[in-house]
Amino acid sequence: MFKPCIVVPVYNHEHAIGAVLEGLLRHGVPILLVDDGSNAGCAAVLDALAREHAEQVTLVRLPHNQGKGAAVLAGFRKAEELGYTHLLQIDADGQHQTGDVPAFLAQAAAHPQAIIAGHPIYDESVPKARLYGRYATHIWVWINTLSFDIKDSMCGFRVYPVAPVNALAARRHIGKRMNFDTDILVRLFWDGLQVINLGTRVSYPSDGVSHFRVWRDNVLISWMHTVLFFGMLPRIPKLLARKWQPR
Repeated sequence: MFKPCIVVPVYNHEHAIGAVLEGLLRHGVPILLVDDGSNAGCAAVLDALAREHAEQVTLVRLPHNQGKGAAVLAGFRKAEELGYTHLLQIDADGQHQTGDVPAFLAQAAAHPQAIIAGHPIYDESVPKARLYGRYATHIWVWINTLSFDIKDSMCGFRVYPVAPVNALAARRHIGKRMNFDTDILVRLFWDGLQVINLGTRVSYPSDGVSHFRVWRDNVLISWMHTVLFFGMLPRIPKLLARKWQPR
């Protein structure tokens, strides 16, 4: 059975979420909006959107801001409660192309045990510092998985099978903020899930809201890579053996 939903973590994106939701509604897939402790203005916008599209949209509200990862994991718990088998994660700021949703879901339906991970195709709007800075994480991910199977671990546009994620979150701490996307993808790869990379256009709106906090999030990401590296060491035999297994 393939029963997908879409999860959008939202934190003070009241100016972008309406257009993002409009693009997602066209695909007829149930949508979970997760309010990660947004301000009153954004909360009111989300309430109105949930009322207007009550047949397709469910609003999940966290009592205070906990981070993107915490919001997405709350979406996973709700998805399991509602009986969904797969979850498509997409950001609320409008940088991802909602028109690519059918391609992601088609790949997930064809490979239900795999993660369909967005591989960004950037336009000229991408900040160069952010573009080049991603390569440090790419290198660490290749080291910590002993493979090049994950082209980009930071893109927030992807599809997961729900059950393996909730099982992982029940037994392991997963990064709750900007370290989430990489942390969970590497750990799911360690658990044996295949990663299928899918190219998708990414743009950075000039009025986009970024919640990346340079000092806090860089420290969290650096610590995450350190923890993953030492977690990789005892897995070396298993990771090497995996290279020779037929797909």
